[in-house]
Amino acid sequence: MRARRETIADIAIWFCLATMPYWISLLGGYTSLGTRVVVMSLTAMALNFLLGFTGVLSFGHAAYFGLGAYGVGMTIKYLVPSTPLGILVGVAVGTVAAALVGALIVKLRGVYFAMATIAFGQVFYFIAFRWNSMTGGDDGLSGWRRIPIDLGFKTIDILNDDKAFYYLVLICFAFAVATMAALLRSPFGRTLLAIRENERRARFLGIPVEQHIWLSFVISCFFVSLAGALYALLNNFADPHDLRWDQSGDFVIMVVLGGMRTFWGPLVGAAIFVLLQDYLSSLTDNWMSLIGVFFILVVLFFPRGLLGFLRRQEKS
Repeated sequence: MRARRETIADIAIWFCLATMPYWISLLGGYTSLGTRVVVMSLTAMALNFLLGFTGVLSFGHAAYFGLGAYGVGMTIKYLVPSTPLGILVGVAVGTVAAALVGALIVKLRGVYFAMATIAFGQVFYFIAFRWNSMTGGDDGLSGWRRIPIDLGFKTIDILNDDKAFYYLVLICFAFAVATMAALLRSPFGRTLLAIRENERRARFLGIPVEQHIWLSFVISCFFVSLAGALYALLNNFADPHDLRWDQSGDFVIMVVLGGMRTFWGPLVGAAIFVLLQDYLSSLTDNWMSLIGVFFILVVLFFPRGLLGFLRRQEKS
């Protein structure tokens, strides 16, 4: 019965995502807002792979999100005007950086790991902020745009067609979600859960804990870099703010809002965060204060997140 409910929920989620460009206007939204929801959902779900399923908190994931953004922007502007190549470079840059940083901090735990991720994240932020000749500094990287994709037999115009770009993002999202789901169902994913529940016991059983945490960190940052590249293409712009620690805080809020030990919880949290941000920012300059109050209420009354609360209600 539970498996059937989960299957129905999965179908409903994918149906809503597949048809979003056609119904989001009924809620006062627009296609680009739907694209942003999908991108941020990918980011939150990627962070949850490390936080919710491995039990390791990172406050530096914005660094790899931003590296993905600058990677695609600088590739298109300075190297080759190609959207697919730009995405590949952005993902590669973010993943390689994560592999190097992860190797240096993998033995740290708790708040020390979190603080180390912030420190390394700020290093990348200040590089982007100060390297004016290449990154545009505080003004961001502009003067480039996403390029239509030429498949030989057909050209996909993602430059002028927001719906075409939305479905490109959705395809990338589907690939990422399917990969993460497969990994979590595999022996590797079960090992991550064992580390989350009791690292000492996992180590006693002979599991190479540091190696698994490092792999989880790199995989998580791989998908976050992909989200960053897509976000830069959405805006045709890369902003140094994308690398800052407070952006990482937004990602953590999205995960906690939806439920960090559930698979789809971060998607729910990201959708709520993005839609609230868009709506409240049109009403007041103090929109972050209102989101902060909402977050506090969720933490106080729904400590498992909104989706976690609903699942708990079903069990009871």
